[in-house]
Amino acid sequence: MTVRFAIHRIAFYVAIFLLCGVVLGLAGHQASIFLPDLHVSFTIFALVIPALTIFSMLISLQFAQPQTEIPLIFILWALWLAMAAWATDIISFVQCDALTTETIPTKNGGTIRQRSYCYEMKVIQAFSWMIFVLFTAGWVILMNLIAQAQRLGRMNIWREPIQELGWFGEMPGYYNTAQPPAPPASMYPAPQFQGYGYSQNYAQPQPVYQISQGPHGTQVTQVPVVQVPQI
Repeated sequence: MTVRFAIHRIAFYVAIFLLCGVVLGLAGHQASIFLPDLHVSFTIFALVIPALTIFSMLISLQFAQPQTEIPLIFILWALWLAMAAWATDIISFVQCDALTTETIPTKNGGTIRQRSYCYEMKVIQAFSWMIFVLFTAGWVILMNLIAQAQRLGRMNIWREPIQELGWFGEMPGYYNTAQPPAPPASMYPAPQFQGYGYSQNYAQPQPVYQISQGPHGTQVTQVPVVQVPQI
């Protein structure tokens, strides 16, 4: 896996998990005070979408391929668009600060301050739109990285682990590395070196001495001899 792509992907997932956790917590609180009689449709939808997002992305975090993550992000993008639009339709024109003593009914004949409910819905609305924007950016970036990998020769990148994608300007990785694996080195025998010496066809020269008589007596001198190779 290329390091930069890994860091950005983990950051994207963490941001989605945190935002989904907030929406799921608020939806759970509303489910505890409204279900099964009041605001049934939106409350159930607000519970299912973040839970489905967290579950599917936990699986995708480890086992995704581009051919699976692209459709997954698109489906979640559409679901969060519906979630954000629904929350906007319910609460967008309500001014929470203007609500003072108003209450709305809850299950078992209880009530809750309408201002508290309004603030919760505003948070759900804002976080839903934020998740929608993140999925939009993530889908566009991922498509560009896939196209880049194909331009660099990885034509089958759609069926390979998504961890092998490179960030912008980087080569795709191979099996948790940033560079293609080097071909195995050929096994060549180590060269054998022979020391310089006399060939078996040459007789090693023996020293030759010359004895001569001079004015100072007998002189012995060594004469260099060049040995002719034997045939």
